[in-house]
Amino acid sequence: MKKKRPTLQDVADLVGVTKMTVSRFLRNPDQVSAPLQKSIAHALDELGYIPNRAPDILSKSKSHSIGVLLPSLTNQVFSEVIRGVESVLEPAGYQTMLAHYGYSKEAEEARIVTLLSYNVDGLIISESYHTERVRKMLKVAGIPVIEIMDSVSPPIEQAIGIDNQAAAYAMTSRMIQKGHDKIVYFAARMDQRTLFRVRGYEAAMHDHELKPFCMSTDSSSSFSLGERFMKEAIERHPDTNGIFCTNDDLAIGALYGCQKAGIKVPEDMGIAGFHGHDIARVMTPLLATVITPREEMGRLAAEHLLARLKGEKVNQRVINLPFKIEEGESI
Repeated sequence: MKKKRPTLQDVADLVGVTKMTVSRFLRNPDQVSAPLQKSIAHALDELGYIPNRAPDILSKSKSHSIGVLLPSLTNQVFSEVIRGVESVLEPAGYQTMLAHYGYSKEAEEARIVTLLSYNVDGLIISESYHTERVRKMLKVAGIPVIEIMDSVSPPIEQAIGIDNQAAAYAMTSRMIQKGHDKIVYFAARMDQRTLFRVRGYEAAMHDHELKPFCMSTDSSSSFSLGERFMKEAIERHPDTNGIFCTNDDLAIGALYGCQKAGIKVPEDMGIAGFHGHDIARVMTPLLATVITPREEMGRLAAEHLLARLKGEKVNQRVINLPFKIEEGESI
């Protein structure tokens, strides 16, 4: 049986004041005398009072919360996005409502329905491709929406991200310049960003008159998957001398797999990842990777969302952030 929560009346009865006085204190403590402030604060603590914001949301049509939709809450890529978002929203008095959809369009649709039902004031979405129902709901909701991680796909309203295809092209070209001319691409999840990276890799290989070869799975990436892909790549193409991975997880697994198999990195095998995770900066050899500005994406998305909530218009529909090619020591 659900336990009854303490009400404003319970607090008022404990202090010996009216419910209106407690309500005034909750809105602004300075509206009541200093002694009453202490008494009401003590009563709130003693009863474990939980504010009910529903009436305020209904009356003002504002929740002071922002929905943030991510494909994963465990991936370091998105934890840094969250850090950037919250560094802006929390000081501004906004609550972050997180939801994840596991790279599924149907799950994304269900999560957006839930977030909109809580009357969020805006949405930050880490996806650029949605169901038709999602597009209709976002249009009807009338709240600012910002899509992040991708600066190429046409945005619903505004997008902040990088050009994933250009980044993959640049890293592949760098690996080729370093002497790795038989490069295999490891891909996982196969979301739109990964598909863009595959295209960038393939374009670079073709432009250098080399043959691309991609190994892919719809499963999530992991260190063990990177090692398994590496073994399969060597079995299928023994002359492989380069591995470019869609993220650092796969690349780290491939690198450790090479070390266990006695394959020298980068002498016999060049390995590169994508995103620039912290672990890549302390490995031996240091992992070559595409460094992406995830925290800055989150921060900028939150800043632009708050500006639009204040009535400012979108002056940049697409913000294309720079990526950086980090050679490390593995190519």
